[in-house]
Amino acid sequence: MKFKSLGFVERARVLSALFILAAAFLAARLYFVQIVHGDRYELDARGQYVADVRDVEDRGSIFFTKRDGDLVAAALMQSGWRLAIVPKELEDPEAAYQTLSFAVPDRERFFASASKYDDPYEEVAFRLPDDTAQRIRSLKLLGVILVQDKWRNYPGGVLAAHAIGFVGYRGDEKVGRYGLERSYEKTLAKAASGLYVNPFAEIFINVGTALSDPAESYGNVITSIEPQVQARLEKTLEAVMSTYTPKIGGGIIMDPHTGEIIAIAARPGFDPNTYNTTEVSMFGNPLVENVYEMGSIMKPLTIAAGLDVGAIRPKTTYEDRGCIQKSGKEICNYDGKARGVVDMQEVLNQSLNLGASFIEGRVGHNVFREYVHAFGLGEKTGIDLPNEATGLVKSLDRAYDVDFASASFGQGIAVTGVEMIRALSALANDGVLPSPHVVSDIKLESGIVRSILPPQGPRVLKEETVQTVTDMLVKVFDTALLGGVLKQEHYSIAAKTGTAQIAIPGGGGYYKDRYLHSFFGYFPAHDPQFIVFLVAVEPHGAQFASATLARPFLDITKFLINYYDIPPDR
Repeated sequence: MKFKSLGFVERARVLSALFILAAAFLAARLYFVQIVHGDRYELDARGQYVADVRDVEDRGSIFFTKRDGDLVAAALMQSGWRLAIVPKELEDPEAAYQTLSFAVPDRERFFASASKYDDPYEEVAFRLPDDTAQRIRSLKLLGVILVQDKWRNYPGGVLAAHAIGFVGYRGDEKVGRYGLERSYEKTLAKAASGLYVNPFAEIFINVGTALSDPAESYGNVITSIEPQVQARLEKTLEAVMSTYTPKIGGGIIMDPHTGEIIAIAARPGFDPNTYNTTEVSMFGNPLVENVYEMGSIMKPLTIAAGLDVGAIRPKTTYEDRGCIQKSGKEICNYDGKARGVVDMQEVLNQSLNLGASFIEGRVGHNVFREYVHAFGLGEKTGIDLPNEATGLVKSLDRAYDVDFASASFGQGIAVTGVEMIRALSALANDGVLPSPHVVSDIKLESGIVRSILPPQGPRVLKEETVQTVTDMLVKVFDTALLGGVLKQEHYSIAAKTGTAQIAIPGGGGYYKDRYLHSFFGYFPAHDPQFIVFLVAVEPHGAQFASATLARPFLDITKFLINYYDIPPDR
């Protein structure tokens, strides 16, 4: 039907609809020009010379989330300038360098570039702020060019560096190399397609993709890492590193119900702003990428398995002889001493290897193996950080008694820190495994925020089992750990230490003087807000984790209680 043939009312309706559509289009275009791409147009407007848009890095931001929900930048693009020269246009390179020395720190690079007379373009300085660029522009030097630039900036420096990662070169391409920069590369890296994109198409494409998988759409990454908690964890780890000089120190603070990681840190650390001055071996996250024999923090899981199948009760006793033979090999308590007749509470209080072995024997090899796998040990957690390692529990596929006895107290099997905290979180989450993760939301370029909600894991323990184990762990903290001096009058804390021998590479047994110290705890014990895991690899000056990590754990616990205003539970 032709427009002219329509009646007056119909014509008015069509014109009104066209007007509304045009207004909506212009509003969307204005939004994308001013808000989404505003920084680009601003840079173009003030540029003396602007590089092709394809040469200018463009990338989404990464944010920490404060306890009140406010966002704090962890990684963002910084705008500025590069300084370049056209060698054949420089009348006097020496005079030019003297004039520009305030902006050109590398004299050798400048003159090497200036000597390339036939080269039409040589960059001699980078990451210059606006005021420096304006000063250079005012000099009006022939053969000197300012080029629009963007670079990745990490305002927190070392803060959460192992989790955030950095952007570096892979061949000639800049990509995320470690941490979230790598695992969320598809989200953070925007394909270079020029400035002008149909706003309606971009909105609807982003929304459609986000509904299926928000991590596949370009945007900003919002983490669950709380910057003040992260800073406190790192400060505590620095103190452990300074006092006991371990090769590696690390820690994770997590909500045991949701799996949201509030802080994750490792030492030695690095500054992603200057990653090229750091050895490559420092970049990997040892809590995700390395496996360790964790020692006695495995014992609560062994006791939980025994309680869950009815093989033991807290008052079940056995005769502790100090050392026993398993598969022709000797298994001993940490000090080799016999305790006589003791119950299951004392197995935890005194961290008795023979007690854990006794429980495993009551449970049976096949059932114990099933619980180890049910706890997620020996498999990846699926955490949203790259290069996750898989725990080593294949020794349990053999039929040797000694392998099962050793595994019951955390030796002979090796797992990652994130595997261990997930397994232990079942004790703080009513018997259900959570899904550890660092990213909580993706904010799309259109402004839409899509949540990342990993599914809960399976139930692995009965609720009554975890309540019993929690009661036992509270007694450990209140009475046995360092003689009970750390007990908190108004807060119940469930906790356990671990001290593991470190295996000699190549299967040569264990070092006699090298240990791994671990510690975990959750609180308030029967309504846990947080679970904390700490580890120190080969510390010096103390043999047991109770000496190296118990007080650092309590320091973190007190901070969290005060910072989040957690009400007392007793």
